[in-house]
Amino acid sequence: MKNHVMLGFELLKGSGSKILQSAASIAISHHEKYDGSGYPYGLVGDAIPYLGRIVAVADVFDALTSERPYKKAWPIERAAEYVRDGAGGHFDPQCVDAFLLSWEDVLSIHAQYQDEVCPPY
Repeated sequence: MKNHVMLGFELLKGSGSKILQSAASIAISHHEKYDGSGYPYGLVGDAIPYLGRIVAVADVFDALTSERPYKKAWPIERAAEYVRDGAGGHFDPQCVDAFLLSWEDVLSIHAQYQDEVCPPY
């Protein structure tokens, strides 16, 4: 599972596209945690690329609130509390603040892009 950050980075890093270069930065850094307990490098705070810090919040919120074949979706309020409680540990506090300040937009995007449950293989 932890290899996906390196695989994504390797696929995207050589692109001449600024968007794909940003995607490479996100791929390699979105599982780093603000307190240094993440992977693959254990980066701390501002050493984590800002795009990775932003996407970490959105990625975890999406994972928690999306149903998977192996788990039920969390209620939105519970996932928001998890994100809020993770500020300064898992997440950059400024990213959490921005996420929560845009709560109406978060709810709208969440509703628009909710996936249907995929059947197990």
